[in-house]
Amino acid sequence: MPVRRLSDGSWETPATREVSEELNIPKMLHQRARNFPNQVAIERRNNVGTWRPVTINRFLDEVDSTARGLIGMGLEAGDHLAILAPTSYEWALIDMAALSCGAITVPIYETDSAAQIAHILTDADVHIVVTATSQQAELVNSVRTEGVRQILSLDRGAERQIAAAARGITIDQVRERTDSVRLHDEATIIYTSGTTGVPKGVVLTHANFIETYVQAYDFLPVLINDPKSRSLLFLPVAHVLARFVMYALLAGQGVVAFAPNTRNLVDDIATFRPTMLLVVPRVLEKVYNAASAKAGGGIKGRMFSWAARQARQMSKATAYVESQAPEGLTTPLPDTTAVPDQSAQASPGPSLGLRVRKQVADTLVLAKVKQVLGPNLHTIISGGAPLAADLANFYRGLDLTLLQGYGLSETTGPIAVEIPTDFPPDSVGFPWPGNRVKVDVDGELLVRGICVTKGYHNLPEQTAQAFTDGWFRTGDLASIDDTGHIRITGRKKELIITAGGKNVSPEGLEDSLSTHPLIGNVIVVGDARPYIGALISLDTEMLPDWLRSHNLPIVDAAAAAELPEVRASLDRAIARANRQVSRAESIRRFRIVNVAFTVENGYMTPSLKLKRHAVLRDFADEVEALYAEGEAHKPTP
Repeated sequence: MPVRRLSDGSWETPATREVSEELNIPKMLHQRARNFPNQVAIERRNNVGTWRPVTINRFLDEVDSTARGLIGMGLEAGDHLAILAPTSYEWALIDMAALSCGAITVPIYETDSAAQIAHILTDADVHIVVTATSQQAELVNSVRTEGVRQILSLDRGAERQIAAAARGITIDQVRERTDSVRLHDEATIIYTSGTTGVPKGVVLTHANFIETYVQAYDFLPVLINDPKSRSLLFLPVAHVLARFVMYALLAGQGVVAFAPNTRNLVDDIATFRPTMLLVVPRVLEKVYNAASAKAGGGIKGRMFSWAARQARQMSKATAYVESQAPEGLTTPLPDTTAVPDQSAQASPGPSLGLRVRKQVADTLVLAKVKQVLGPNLHTIISGGAPLAADLANFYRGLDLTLLQGYGLSETTGPIAVEIPTDFPPDSVGFPWPGNRVKVDVDGELLVRGICVTKGYHNLPEQTAQAFTDGWFRTGDLASIDDTGHIRITGRKKELIITAGGKNVSPEGLEDSLSTHPLIGNVIVVGDARPYIGALISLDTEMLPDWLRSHNLPIVDAAAAAELPEVRASLDRAIARANRQVSRAESIRRFRIVNVAFTVENGYMTPSLKLKRHAVLRDFADEVEALYAEGEAHKPTP
């Protein structure tokens, strides 16, 4: 991508494609149907476990029928329709039908509480709610507002009700509604799950989605515009990242499938055989930790560790390395000066010895790990949260292209992305085409461009506070090097300042501990404290395998926390993490808390980011206990 530095110190990747003001999201799918008639766009898993192809024309026929029914139910242009359902064919169908009616869709997470649902229904003035189950419909009904006219559940005949309401509504009425929607009209309100504060409704337009994903046709064609591309979506499409990818894939040329239940994910991967997976880092951590725990201790455990090390070394040896800024450059480049060679130069490459060791590692260990991800997989896109560099290098060492991206609900998902020819493991890439980025004086990343929301629904004051001179304040700390690579260094609000005045970003330490098979979650603490500490929850899924492989009795997490072997293993992991930072930033004490931090209990967002404020609020006593006895217990080297 032709990233360039501008005279104000910001970095820009110019847009490569222009979009007509007449376009909207449904029209993009109709374009595909005209250009590639009867091309398979979706595969649906049936009750016997096989995948049934659905052409783009067939899908749009169903969209039209559903749109007719929604109009028959009284859905007007500009009305808000909410969807409470898992990632599924039905979610995509209802969403696209509502957009075809000129309505605005409002996702509700399956994990949202009654209070959160009530807030969404009221704030967005929702008129129709479609749920997956009758239990969800009852939950919605319990907080129903006056504006809600219909609550439909898919397991109680919602499709039949919609079909019945379609009688007397013509396709011309649908087309008239679709044609009236312009590029910059609202498409959705996405209520941020948020790691802090009350959820806000992020308003995104058709332009935010379309102008963003058409840029990807040029730098990610193998994922979007290749008919052989096969993508399995299992992240919640209520989340902006999965929603953005869903639209891009449906408007492209590849095939998309939906996995509504992650408990069947391994089987879905094995049968669907995707070429691309969209993941959050926690998924990659789980796969790695499961492989590590399965190897266990002893010779198998040492063999896994050795093989993983060869994969990481191969990744580093074959990666692209940053070039230096042009010789003599001391001031920002002129407004139109592009950085040459896409800011990457090839490294010298792996030695003969490393190639041999890697081949042995593949044969003995790594091929089995890769098999879990499917025989056709060639690309993983990781977003939603930072990915530890060790994990990035491990997966790239499996001969996979792993691209990291960065974005927020307010940026329609991606605002930055790595490209297949330039992807340092500690970078989130370059500005997405059509956008600009810069770092403010306090280190906060500021963004503007085609991805960025126009504001928050019904919150003019908070919208104004989120922008400075047209730049959206991300709340994330970042650096941008002399070649345009963006690196996220932490959350501005989560920066820890110790009693000694040391600024510590907790994410680095947390990421370095995330691959330990015993650790489910870790949260680093120490704000206004004399030293850094950590709360750790054990991974209850991995725990039995770890205990078994270390010849220990199978016990629950509470009992395991008292085992000397468990504490010693955590001591060693923390000591390794501490070697990467200064003494002032190192973890001096830790406590094991007997709880799993999950989406269901409110400690993680649907994109599997830890809600730090919720953990610190509810486990304040545990934090106090970390400092009650000073540094009596220290991780041992």
